[in-house]
Amino acid sequence: MKIYDYNGLKNICGKRVRKGRRLRGMTQADLAAKMQLAGVMLDRDSISRIELGVRFVADYELRALAQCLQVPVDFLLKND
Repeated sequence: MKIYDYNGLKNICGKRVRKGRRLRGMTQADLAAKMQLAGVMLDRDSISRIELGVRFVADYELRALAQCLQVPVDFLLKND
């Protein structure tokens, strides 16, 4: 059986991505640009959908998000 969501969300890192982005004073477009420079093709809409929890996040995307936000991966996986 495939599980497509967890407590109604497609990821558990969205809220923490938003928190990390805001701590850095970045817009979603800023983060998307940094991700693209890191070799991960995400646009602003994808960042928005990640933050809302309606888009899956691949492991390589999670690692790149952590690098772009200058936080450990564990930060993105913590519960709020």
